[in-house]
Amino acid sequence: MAVLLRWLGLTLVLLLLLQLAVLLPAADWGDEAFQQLLLERMVSQAPMALVGLILMLTASRLDAPQSGRTPFRWLICALSALLALSMLAVVPLVVSGNQSLAEQADQTISEQRNRLEAARQQSGNPEAIQMLGQQLAQAGQLPAGAGEEEQVAAARAFVDRQLEQMETQLEQAERARSLAVNQRRFGGTGTAIVLAIAFVLLALTAVV
Repeated sequence: MAVLLRWLGLTLVLLLLLQLAVLLPAADWGDEAFQQLLLERMVSQAPMALVGLILMLTASRLDAPQSGRTPFRWLICALSALLALSMLAVVPLVVSGNQSLAEQADQTISEQRNRLEAARQQSGNPEAIQMLGQQLAQAGQLPAGAGEEEQVAAARAFVDRQLEQMETQLEQAERARSLAVNQRRFGGTGTAIVLAIAFVLLALTAVV
């Protein structure tokens, strides 16, 4: 059982290294997209390595419970410490990525809000509504011979539908922004911090 756990643990740690090694041929450390991909890969795959190290430590305890600080346990400690440092190094980059994502989302939402305000102002302009009604009539979207009042009513109904659609899109963008930021904040930054603490505790447990 100890041998099986040891090799299972090593396999899980090796899988993390292979996942990171896949990105190295396309490494571009100055590219923000590559940085975010690397960070997401590390944060998402690190729990697998944590489980692997726990299995390795369990195997060591089962194999030699009274052996003390063996070279294999020092290896577990070193790997855990290395991964803990990696998680700590990831945190500032994740925070920076979260801020960049929030700024981009805020800019997009601001542009949508400005377009909505401009459309509302335009809807309050009688001349613009009348011109829109004439355009709808010329486009064949109104019955032939429609009067000016019908054109204005159709134009106002068209504008109201457009405003409602723009408001819905703005609300969806705001919800998407909150969801994305919270996911990156708790699923990225929070997870990296928790993993760093877990790896530190595991490193200490390996040699205590």
